[in-house]
This record gives sequence, structure tokens and C-alpha cells, in this order.
Amino acid sequence: MADTKHTKPSQEQINATLWGACDSFRGALDSSDYKNYLLNFLFLKYLSDVWNDKYDQYKKIHGKDEALIKRKMSRERFVLSDDCTFETIVEHKNDSDIGGRINKIMEKIEDENKSKLAGVFRDIDFNSEKLGNTKDRNRRLKNLIDDFNKPELNFRPSVIGSEDIIGSAYMYLIEKFASDAGKKGGEFYTPHEVSVLLAKLLAPKAGDRICDPACGSGSLLITVAEQVPFKPNTHIRDCSLYGQESNGGTWALAKMNMFLHEMDAAHIEWDDTINSPRLIEGDHLMRFDIVAANPPFSLDKWGHEHAASDPYKRFLRGIPPKTKGDYAFILHMIETASEKTGKVGVIVPNGVLFRGSTEQAIREKLIRENLLEAVIGLPANLFFGTSIPAAILIFNKGKKTKDVLFIDASKEYESGKRQNKLRDPHIKKIVDAFKKFKDIEKYAHRATMEEIEKNDFNLNIPRYVDTFEAEEAVDIKAVRKEIVGLEKQLAVVRKEMDQYLNELGF
Repeated sequence: MADTKHTKPSQEQINATLWGACDSFRGALDSSDYKNYLLNFLFLKYLSDVWNDKYDQYKKIHGKDEALIKRKMSRERFVLSDDCTFETIVEHKNDSDIGGRINKIMEKIEDENKSKLAGVFRDIDFNSEKLGNTKDRNRRLKNLIDDFNKPELNFRPSVIGSEDIIGSAYMYLIEKFASDAGKKGGEFYTPHEVSVLLAKLLAPKAGDRICDPACGSGSLLITVAEQVPFKPNTHIRDCSLYGQESNGGTWALAKMNMFLHEMDAAHIEWDDTINSPRLIEGDHLMRFDIVAANPPFSLDKWGHEHAASDPYKRFLRGIPPKTKGDYAFILHMIETASEKTGKVGVIVPNGVLFRGSTEQAIREKLIRENLLEAVIGLPANLFFGTSIPAAILIFNKGKKTKDVLFIDASKEYESGKRQNKLRDPHIKKIVDAFKKFKDIEKYAHRATMEEIEKNDFNLNIPRYVDTFEAEEAVDIKAVRKEIVGLEKQLAVVRKEMDQYLNELGF
């Protein structure tokens, strides 16, 4: 663990080197598979660099007093044995069983940090046949080790400082993998600009308890938390974070994401939120100041068969359709929002706004209870794996008015080849309109309960926000005058052409 001088890498250098490391797997695996190898290996490298950096600091202070250094090291965020560092992996990169060695190192790190890392590495196998036969697997792992041994990927705090460089790099990789994964990408990542928009709309404050019940890789939850100030004289956000994710591999990504952003106290549970909610206090669901989520759109087989006997009585307003679980998540989120003060922000497909039958009945009850605060229409093609337009619903248990604000933000975005993007001016316009809560011509409308009743509780935004652009009136006299002028010009041109043709003997 000798101390050496290092040069601080830029965020761009780190991102580029990490993305380049993916070349070790491209062609052999889909990105949806190899993302777990890259992200787990990144986390292992981070743990090792932080551990070595702390050891070097204590070594400078305490010299040869190894017993004292070991006692202090045992109190660090994460504990690593000497044979569990990245340097150990580098030393053995040419071993025939390098994949098995990496597995054992990860298993040992997990065992020595059970309170934080239990289960995080369980779904990853660096000795898997997915990586090819023994020869190909060892070659790929050696290349991966060499890529991470580059100076750009030095995650020592004394080198990268207090900036959130490693957390940003992790989020960069997740977004790149989500973009490559198509439809599957939407299952574990919400585009950052959409997360920022939702976070600003919900405006969490210091001391809030924040939850994402369908948290994926944790990006939305972290982005909401980043709206909260730090605790005095610390780099810890003054809020508590909770999440639940049903996919085990994605749950592990969320856990690592929290640690890499130094949000160690986050409670991220693994299970199906609708059928097996894990965020429980006593015999009831935990309550939160802010609940934000981008649940799976129109989930089939969400648990309709058990909804009538739900022990937490989340579906008293009605049971959503068997093949569309959107309102199951909405009702869960509303149930978990704190009484009189809790706010909910949820991203939904536009069908949630106007579908009939049971969904219409649920929608009407939520509106009559004065829970719905705003409906915000988003541009199409914002999300990974689907081009359908979506909306944000804001519910507020502490509403000051009975009106509902409708915003049509569907036409303002930056167009992209694969995906459209919201940029800062678009986000600011939406948030400003929401805060003003007033009519804005062709953009926002503050609707009364009577208006919504007249529309049979259909929330389709064009019913409330008139964005029709009348065509300019045609000046017939000017057009006629222009036509006459053009005809005169055409006559002159024809005369000149005839003259040229005559000269040529035609």
C-alpha cells in the first residue's frame, strides 16, 4: 500500500476510459448482461482505492504502529482484507482461475461488510460460461483488469477530491447501458433530465423522508435527494432515503449507486412493491414526505388476484385492471404519502389520463378527494425502449386549492436521433408554470372541479389546454398581384428562349 503521487483525472477521462473498458465484452455479451460485470468491478475498484488511500493517510500519521492503524481501519465505512484489494487482482491477472479468484474476493468483501453489502454480489459470477470458454474468459478478464489499472481510473479520495466524480461516472455508465438496452433500459433507468424535472416539481426540503417504490438503479431517488441541502459541515444530504426494487440484479445496482454517492444510510429493499411491500412500520406501510417513481408502464400480471384482500387496504378506491398496473402503483404511492403534507410525483403513460371503466372510477375518487394537484404532458420519445408520450401526475395531501393545473409541455424539447431530450430551459418553463399555478396561453390551464366534472373526469390535456394555432389569413389581393407579376416574368423568359432557339436554327 505504498503511497504514490497521482494526477487528478477529469470526469471526461474517467467516463471515456470506463466506456472503453466495455470493449472487453462487446460481441460476446449483450450490454444488458455485461453491464453488471462492469458496474460491479467499478464498485470493487472504488472500495479498494478508498481503502488503500485511508491506509496511506494513517501510515503517515502513525508510522510503524500497525496495530493502531488496523484498529482505525476496522472502523472505516467498508473493511477489506489485504488479499481483497484491486492490487491482489492485478497480481493474479494471468492466473488460470482469475474469474474464480475475483468471485472469492467479492464474497469475502460481502461477508466482512454484511450490514451494508449482504447480497449485493450474489448475482454476479466472473467465472461464468457467459464470458466464454476458459481461454476467452481469462483473456477478457485480463483486459478488464488492465483497463481498470489505468491512471484515469484512480478513485482515491486524495486524488479525485470531494467532488462526486465516481458517482457521476457510475450514473454515466448506467445511462449508456440503458440507451443500448432498448426496452430493458427503461426498467432500470429514468433519463436524468426527467428525474431532475420531477425532483424540482416535488421540491423536497431538509429533514424529509423520501421514497421511490420502483427505484430501479436508484438514479431518480438520488436526483430527488440532490435537491436537499447538505447537513451543516458535511457532504451528507439532510434527508432519509428509501426504495424498493423487484429485480435482484437491479437492486444490487441501486445499493452500489447509493454508496458511490455517499448516501450510505439509504434503505433499499428487494421485493415486489405491490405484492410484498417491505417498507413497513409496525403493521402499516411506512409514510413519506416525498414519494417519486417511474413505475413500469401498464404492467401486466401486477397482482390483481390478491388486491381485494390487500392487508394494507390500498385498493379501497377500486382495483385496477388485471393487465394494467399503473393505478396499482399510484394508489400504493398515495397510501404511503404522509397525511396532510405528503407529496407524490409519478410518471405514467398518457392512457392513465383517460382510460375508462375501473380506472375512470379511481381517477374520479382521487380528484373528488382533492389529491390531484397537476397533470403535466411530456414530449414523446423521452424514455428508453418506448416512444409513447407520457405525463407526470403530482398529488398533494396538503393542497391549498381545489383546482388542478394542466401543463402541455409536449411540444418543447430537443430532438434527437434515438431519443428526445428536455433541456434546462424546458425544465425551467415547466417548473415556473407549476409554481405560478396560473393560466398561460397555449401552455397551462388552471381547471376547476366543475370543468373536470363536465369532462367526466377525463384528464386528457387537450381538453383543458388549447394549443391550436390558427393559420395566417391569406391576403387574396396580394396573392393575385404576385401571380400577375410572375406571369409577366414568365412571358419575358419565353420570348428570350424563342429568340435563342431561332438563332440555333430550331
